[in-house]
Amino acid sequence: MSAAQRIPLNTLAIAFGLAGLATIWTVAARLLGVPEPIGQALWVVVAVSWIWLIVAHLRRGARSAETLRQQLRHPAQGPIAALVPVVGMLLGADLYRFTPIAGSVVVIVAIIVAAAFAGWVLAFWHSGSLPPEAFHGGYLLPTVAAGLIAATTSSRIGLPGMAIGAFGVGVFFWIVISTVLLARLAFFAALPDALTPTCAILLAPPAVAGTAWFTINGEQADLVSTVLLGLLVLMALQQLALLPRYRRLTFTLGFWSFTFPIAAAGAYGIEWASLAAFPGWQVVSWGLVVIVTGVILAVAVGSLLLVTRVRRGVMRAEIPLRHADDAVERR
Repeated sequence: MSAAQRIPLNTLAIAFGLAGLATIWTVAARLLGVPEPIGQALWVVVAVSWIWLIVAHLRRGARSAETLRQQLRHPAQGPIAALVPVVGMLLGADLYRFTPIAGSVVVIVAIIVAAAFAGWVLAFWHSGSLPPEAFHGGYLLPTVAAGLIAATTSSRIGLPGMAIGAFGVGVFFWIVISTVLLARLAFFAALPDALTPTCAILLAPPAVAGTAWFTINGEQADLVSTVLLGLLVLMALQQLALLPRYRRLTFTLGFWSFTFPIAAAGAYGIEWASLAAFPGWQVVSWGLVVIVTGVILAVAVGSLLLVTRVRRGVMRAEIPLRHADDAVERR
């Protein structure tokens, strides 16, 4: 009997995308008068999916000939492991609202794990064994996403010093990693189809940074938040220009890469609309909620249909990412 393959780490984006959905409904409860239990029910779904995915990865990994270290060193998959502590931070921040001690513990432990993983990833890159063609949007996760979400969540649990430090880390690596990523996309062969959805992650940093700055700065529309809004608009226009390429892709579980970035952008857009308070801002905000919810539900339904169409469930649904891995390794 052959050993099982490890579940590709891009499946962790399922919990991340659901966290984005819960976030925008939580923002809608605060600013649009939506009943708060809707957002809380979604956070329960996030917690269940996060735990389920971790357990599924551990169980499959125990039967695989591939070690976790090998998977984390893989050029296509490795950086995506950062989603485990990142989603943990978001869950901890929500838990803090009801149980401050438990929520604080979850956030702090998740930040420590994320920082340790980021340090390990940066040290691994020093080995010089990473081919430029392997670079994709997921490389923003260990330092940029983790740093900026750590800034938001640590501020929410009353640790302003940690929030500022994490914000600095996230912004610094946003500049560095985005520069390398854009150079890779411009000067090397196009990403394999299964990794192309990771380009959507470029939409997330200005939105997540903006949310972090609002949290740190007390919801003030200052110079920093205005600059971040401008960057978000540019990144949104870039994603609109990429729609023809996205439409040509065959649906895979990798489409979950679209979900959190659009949710983060939508939530930041609602924050700004409420501050600007222009006529009809509530209608615009509801439009963002509907768009984000529609996209995430479409990806969720598509994932369920994909899994039910194959004999061996999730294992077969993962094949496109395996092909992407092979394509990266051949280049």
